[in-house]
Amino acid sequence: MTKSELARLTPDATADAAVEVIMRDGGVIIEGLFDEATIEGIKKDLDPVLDGVDTGHDEVFAGARTKRACGLFARTEHMATIALNPLFRGVAERILSKPINVHMGEESVPFPAGMHIGGTMAIKIGPGQGAQPLHRDDSVWLWRHPTYQREARVQIMVAVSDFTAENGGTLVIPGSHLWDDERAPRLEEAVPTVMKAGSALVWIGSTYHGGGQNTTSDEHRFGLSTGYDLAFLRPEENHFLTYTLEQIRSFPEEIQRALDWSSEHYVGWVEVGGQMSDPKDLLSRDDYTAIGAGLPGHV
Repeated sequence: MTKSELARLTPDATADAAVEVIMRDGGVIIEGLFDEATIEGIKKDLDPVLDGVDTGHDEVFAGARTKRACGLFARTEHMATIALNPLFRGVAERILSKPINVHMGEESVPFPAGMHIGGTMAIKIGPGQGAQPLHRDDSVWLWRHPTYQREARVQIMVAVSDFTAENGGTLVIPGSHLWDDERAPRLEEAVPTVMKAGSALVWIGSTYHGGGQNTTSDEHRFGLSTGYDLAFLRPEENHFLTYTLEQIRSFPEEIQRALDWSSEHYVGWVEVGGQMSDPKDLLSRDDYTAIGAGLPGHV
């Protein structure tokens, strides 16, 4: 890896190989991870959505020349394709799902950390947009480095359009995931993510990054992002207010669980008939009719 670009892998790379690069550099580019049909489908589904929303209302972070749309599992079927991609998911599982031993009485029992989806976002950076401040995604949980000694997030940014140094390709500081919290990021340390549509940047929550400056006159940099977070952390996007019950029921089971319709990792249960129950069970019940309409009275 040089200062001019991040390390690159191909889609046939193993998750272990990708994890090795990510834990060394803070991120990696997977070239050609998604096929043309997926990318064209995303454009068809989300271009009209982004055309219909306003730009951000602040120049500094959201970007006054940047458009965003979320709740993407209900807006394009290709969102599930990205979230369930075996290489991306495999990387996330290896980095996040490390169990720790806790005592239940005198017995030491391994508890899995688990992971869930923190949010979804389609982002179009327009001409004239300045660079976003470099930041760590895990700052939303006040994560401390290296005190906490584990990663909180594994994120992916899929290039729906080509990413270039000129149109706002994501800026990343390689190796910054190894810094403590006293060292501030400097723009001159960052490298732009340059990749073709269908490729993807995968990085971790402790890596400093940000949207790049779009110096073009007519190009919109289109990216789609999602990430897996430790299951015990609050997700950035509120899935329970974003999706209707009918939409949740239409999603693949893996997505339902990843959107917190699950208590498999000891958090998120609901009381039904006096029992701590898995919310996943509610999705198959005829007497559970709407989020917020009340829970059934019996198991």
